[in-house]
Amino acid sequence: MGESSTASGSGAGATRIDRWLFAVRLFKSRALAAEAVSGGKVHVNGGRVKPSRGVRPGDTVTFIRGAVEFECTVTTVPLRRGPASEAVRCYDETAASQARRAEFVARMKLAAGMTRRPNERPDKHDRRLLRRLRGRN
Repeated sequence: MGESSTASGSGAGATRIDRWLFAVRLFKSRALAAEAVSGGKVHVNGGRVKPSRGVRPGDTVTFIRGAVEFECTVTTVPLRRGPASEAVRCYDETAASQARRAEFVARMKLAAGMTRRPNERPDKHDRRLLRRLRGRN
């Protein structure tokens, strides 16, 4: 596939932001990555971008992952989606982002520890109520 050289930020060593997010395994599909970028959830160097925006080494990519803001610096642009061990080497997560993630994990562990657990498994009636509550009829 040919890349358009008129897109902002494209050129030698650059690839589309949606393709890069998919290739480094930050999104499960390229369609999900493109949807997040189009929805304004992904920022490159502090600004909203379109899916066709080129990303190159040195750019800072920021987006909300779950409930935590994820921020990383692009180190390399992979040619294809490869194994996770190779994908991790394509970006460096910032120290602030790692601290936010660790703090979120600690809060979730604390919340899980404080949650009351039932003494026995739910019976048929309770399972139906749980399904109805979760909207799974």
